[in-house]
Amino acid sequence: MLIIRRIAKPVSYLVSAGLLVLSLHVPMAHAALVGTETITTSAQARQDRDRIGALLARDEVKAQFVAYGVQPEVVQARVDSLTDQEIHSLAGKLDELPAGGSALGTVLGIALVVFLVLLFTDIMGWTSVFPFTKKGSAR
Repeated sequence: MLIIRRIAKPVSYLVSAGLLVLSLHVPMAHAALVGTETITTSAQARQDRDRIGALLARDEVKAQFVAYGVQPEVVQARVDSLTDQEIHSLAGKLDELPAGGSALGTVLGIALVVFLVLLFTDIMGWTSVFPFTKKGSAR
């Protein structure tokens, strides 16, 4: 028992000194308020990245990239390397693009309107464009 007391006292001093030395070198933590802009910007960037990722995951888009000679994996890697600001700009441009993607629908719509106007004027007798209409009494 005497040996344990003789050894325990110096060991306890060494352990206490070691803990004191270790506790002196604790780096201070710096806390700051996180602004609402920071949180909304990161949330918006995440939404934009998810939206562009979903667009690139579509089979039609992948097929078009392959038709252009670009591998979809390369496109995904390039999109992943964009900054949050570039992603937001790209997502904004996607919002401005017309739905449907081709001008064929617009051309067909205009042609249909022109046909209906000419048909109406031909039925009224103001023009003579279509031979299958009965001419009105305006002539």
